[in-house]
Amino acid sequence: MSRVLLGNEVLLRVHLDEIQGKRLGLVANAASVTGDLEPIHIILYKHPKLVLTTLFSPEHGFQGAVQDALPVPDAKDPATNLPVFSLYGKAKAPTPKQLKRIDVLLFDLQDAGLRFYTYLSTLYYCLQACARARVPVIVLDRPNPLNGARIQGPVLQSRFSSFVGIAQLPLRHGMTLGELALYLNAVQAFRAKLKAIPMKGWMREMWFDQTGLKWVPPSPNLPMFRTALVYPATCLIEGTNLSEGRGTPKPFEQFGAPWVDPAGLTYALNALGLGGIRFNPATFTPTCDKHRGRICFGVELEVTDRKLYDPMATGVGLLKILLKTYPDKFSWRKEGRRYFIDLLLGTDLVRKGLEAGVAVSGLRDPEAAATRRFLERRKKFLLYK
Repeated sequence: MSRVLLGNEVLLRVHLDEIQGKRLGLVANAASVTGDLEPIHIILYKHPKLVLTTLFSPEHGFQGAVQDALPVPDAKDPATNLPVFSLYGKAKAPTPKQLKRIDVLLFDLQDAGLRFYTYLSTLYYCLQACARARVPVIVLDRPNPLNGARIQGPVLQSRFSSFVGIAQLPLRHGMTLGELALYLNAVQAFRAKLKAIPMKGWMREMWFDQTGLKWVPPSPNLPMFRTALVYPATCLIEGTNLSEGRGTPKPFEQFGAPWVDPAGLTYALNALGLGGIRFNPATFTPTCDKHRGRICFGVELEVTDRKLYDPMATGVGLLKILLKTYPDKFSWRKEGRRYFIDLLLGTDLVRKGLEAGVAVSGLRDPEAAATRRFLERRKKFLLYK
């Protein structure tokens, strides 16, 4: 099977003359490799015709090993001795001083295909900062692992904007970061000098395991492609007081708490009759985050048919059953004065609907008109069929 050619490979083969002799900055992490698993920053640094001067890291750091929500300090890359400026610490965007070190900013991060995955927010702030500093941006495109054909979930309402929801997009937007860069640059009126270098061989219907590429974890809690499949559903557990399995070998594939009855919860979830997904009892002990060091009981998710599997219905179904089964122990997590589940979903309609006992089927897309507007607006920014 021939594999997809990544944007960074197309850059090196076709667009090299556009960056020769220019001081380059690169937003990257451990998953920023070619299809042959060569780190792109090493290739750029060693290339005789290129001048890589500066590295930038997103959430989880340049090595992709820092846990969720922990600030990432500036550092140095041991392989090149180049500075690595954190975009997930005191600053969320390159500073004017940092941008004076470069003539072009390259952006090469593997996305998860969801609005709340923070690399999209990092892209947003990079476009904004580079537009102000008049530094051109080149996005080296990568696959949307969940394919680019399916759009799901509510469109973010602006009052719920945060770093886990920076733009008015559906939860599952069905776009690549290259397409999103073009979209955001226009819709947000950044007016950055921007180029997206498309992949070769990628099509919208492709899941990641159909690309011929090897999965490299883009963050510590997405270790496998199968994790990315359940992530849209179980990331909603972040908005609760249950563990989503962080600090275990199966983050997001399992969730629970010390007070859960695994057999009872498994039965209740399977009784929902959700297509393409099966729930099994699980016991685990998180080594970080919620319930760290405590034995948790819960369930493990297994996608049995991804064509039938609906992650939004699954995620909302999980919340519905937990709220109903454990009314005295289940609680919503807050970030400041706002409910984190509202920030993840981009709306409070789902939480309020669940609390009012609204049927799960009525909560999948509470903003259908907004979704239609998004689909119409994004058409001219799509790079793939």
